[in-house]
Amino acid sequence: MEYKFEDIAYNSIAKKKPEESDKNCYIGLEHLDSDCLDITRWGAETAPTGEKLIMKKGDVLFGKRRAYQRKVGIAPFDGIFSAHGMVLRPKENVIDKDYFPFFISSDMFMERAVRISVGGLSPTINWKDLKIQEFTLPPLPEQKALAEKLWAAYRLKEAYKKLLAATDEMVKAKFVEMFGSVEINDKKWEISTFGSKFIISSGGTPDTKNESYWNGDISWIGSNMCQNCILNSNDGKFITQEGLKHSSAKIYKQNTVLVALVGATIGKVAYLHFETATNQNIAGIEINNKSEFEPLFIYYLLQNMYQRFFMLGMGKFKMASLGFIKSLPLIEPPLELQEEFVAFANQAETSKTALQKSIESIDSVIKSLINK
Repeated sequence: MEYKFEDIAYNSIAKKKPEESDKNCYIGLEHLDSDCLDITRWGAETAPTGEKLIMKKGDVLFGKRRAYQRKVGIAPFDGIFSAHGMVLRPKENVIDKDYFPFFISSDMFMERAVRISVGGLSPTINWKDLKIQEFTLPPLPEQKALAEKLWAAYRLKEAYKKLLAATDEMVKAKFVEMFGSVEINDKKWEISTFGSKFIISSGGTPDTKNESYWNGDISWIGSNMCQNCILNSNDGKFITQEGLKHSSAKIYKQNTVLVALVGATIGKVAYLHFETATNQNIAGIEINNKSEFEPLFIYYLLQNMYQRFFMLGMGKFKMASLGFIKSLPLIEPPLELQEEFVAFANQAETSKTALQKSIESIDSVIKSLINK
């Protein structure tokens, strides 16, 4: 049957002006992870300013600003929530309470939410527009049966995600075990700088208004792709030979290590398994002296130096320069030891690939169930 959204959910608009004691039970949009119903982060250093929405444990929190980010979570406690969101509760005569969070995070709901959003840089959903949207729901008994399957699949997916995170932590721990702390060089390795050993440069962006520079056959990526990951492909952006020629973009070869220089990803790295050009917000570290350094060792080394990038802004992310990258201290353990670590890390990556495929498979099951 079809229902208007106002017949499916309550939009709780009760608000309060936060007090100092509220800072520990505050959830903002920054605490919601895309496509994850669990909320594991919350709180603020001081009491948030401005009125906030009152939430109760079990409420579904929905980010109405920039809905395309797909931020939906279940309130883990009573507290306050960002005014840039909505506090939603199911009308249980129409929708099962356990099915409700999956309905809100479904493609069907999200696509509609994005379509009715208004505004430029920060498109936002208005309740007057959302409440009249009509959605088809299965009968309540079918919703209950689907909810059981959905929650079982979701919990399995989250367990796999925890295994992924644990694998990353295992590799980091192995690095420290073998090479010690990079900051204090407690293993007493020889030490130089990145700039003295590697070719370090940045890319560029062809004029976005010139159509002849884009949609060619040369891969091009931005700093958003640097997520402490091994890259096997780009996110669909390509430039032409003319775009390459008339910009400072340059092509980096396979085995280059990339570092994001600015924004939310500053200090995060990527390891290339393919050739690509990059924008100006990425530093490319070309490691040609492979008789001294394993490129994958440098990739993991930089991950262990992340705090240096964070400290650039004294706790607030700003921008790193090529000079900053070149000045980074470079420990020089024996190549044989680097190779031993890389072999361990490669085994971990193989395990992560299998886990990621399992997660993608479960996601497909969840989507097929919720979009029936």
